[in-house]
Amino acid sequence: MNPLLVLAIISIYFVLLMTISYFTSRNRSDESYFTGDRQSPWFLVAFGMVGAGLSGVTFVSLPGMVGNNNFYFYQFILGNVVGYLFITFVLIPLYYRLRLVSIYGYLDQRYGVKTYKTGSLFFLVSQSFGAALRLLLASKILQFALFDKLNIPFPITVIIILLLVWLYTNKSGIKTIVWTDTLQTTFLVLGAVITIYTITSSLNLSFSGAIQQVTEHKYFEVFNWENKSSNNFFKQFIAGILVAIAMIGLDQNMMQKTLTCKNQWDAQKNTLTYSLILAITQFLFLGLGILLYIYAENNGIALAVGENGALLDTDNLFPDLALNHLGVFAGISFLLGIIAASFSSVDSSLTALTTSFTYDFLDISHKSSADKKRLKNWVLLGFSAVLFLIIMLFANSKGDVVSLIFKVAGYTYGPLLGLYMLGMFTKIAVKDKWVPLICVMAPVLTYLLSVFFAQNYNFDFGFINIAVNAGLTILGLLLVKRKGEIA
Repeated sequence: MNPLLVLAIISIYFVLLMTISYFTSRNRSDESYFTGDRQSPWFLVAFGMVGAGLSGVTFVSLPGMVGNNNFYFYQFILGNVVGYLFITFVLIPLYYRLRLVSIYGYLDQRYGVKTYKTGSLFFLVSQSFGAALRLLLASKILQFALFDKLNIPFPITVIIILLLVWLYTNKSGIKTIVWTDTLQTTFLVLGAVITIYTITSSLNLSFSGAIQQVTEHKYFEVFNWENKSSNNFFKQFIAGILVAIAMIGLDQNMMQKTLTCKNQWDAQKNTLTYSLILAITQFLFLGLGILLYIYAENNGIALAVGENGALLDTDNLFPDLALNHLGVFAGISFLLGIIAASFSSVDSSLTALTTSFTYDFLDISHKSSADKKRLKNWVLLGFSAVLFLIIMLFANSKGDVVSLIFKVAGYTYGPLLGLYMLGMFTKIAVKDKWVPLICVMAPVLTYLLSVFFAQNYNFDFGFINIAVNAGLTILGLLLVKRKGEIA
């Protein structure tokens, strides 16, 4: 694709974001960056959260992964839907009752300051790695589509993207993001829909014909009942429930948007609507994946295969076909989708990281207006640098990024899940000073157990490692409970 056309698309899109930023940053208060002044329309938040929830990883990686994993990922998505019900009717009422800005303030009230800091720190690590991996994939695509042709090195590409995000979120943070995410979700979904239309048209398929081709394809296998497989239904479904609770309900990034709604009922409507739209959209992307493979098969496009027969670099499937085979219109829609997904993912992550660190570690709520602005700017710059370093660390990684993100999440969000489950459903008091050690040991033991079972019993934990991790965290907390005391 012509680099000038790509540059024009990026420039126009960025102007749109800056225009939204200009209007949303008027009449802002000191708390606008962190809370959006709690005036966001719930339906706008729900639709915008889809873009942040999908990200560039889903946009690119999910269609490609069906080549090695069939439709099994949808078992995980079905579990997500159940998890969102827990978030809606258990966690959101808790957060609104306590009037939290950083959701980890609950841990301070329930356990103590060391647990509070530990929970927030685990989120910071989790979100930093997750955001960096999501941005890495999108940055590689933009590098291939534009910056390589301009002889701009990859590190500079990442810096440019982070700088652009900083420019339109710096003033009003979450207040701006609620609106820009809506625009970005629209382009992300349109990118998939236009690609599907282009493929079906080139294959002379009607809408019903396309559905028949997808549902009759060998990759359209939704349920897996093999006990030892990482794709086993029960592993995927249970993991889907727990990961949704942890990565959405216990995630400052996603909950910060929800908490900008005017009241609890609006926030609950937001979450229920979001879960439905997200499930439908993810199904759409999986179906798109099968259509992409059908298109490649019908047009004799060779795909790299490993020695074990598995497809290699499945994340390259969608970008390659969209930019090199499906025509200019599909290429433009793909670029708009990946740009939208990139910005939507990284802007909300940086805002959440900044909010969590400033509230949980710098006690920004008790600072003057000038100090709030100064600290916020330095922390935002610091986390931008952290994301850059992580991206450089994984710059040469290949394969299915979406699976990597959920596996990493199982280790980093597991302790958070254990802390909240014990805290909400029991009145057991624990010795606060031992909690940091327990939250570090639980993921380590989970990893060792996963290796042991894989080597000795050929049993793959898969995404269920989050349940093992949370269970070990709860066990550790019970070992250091205060005798005769309740919270």
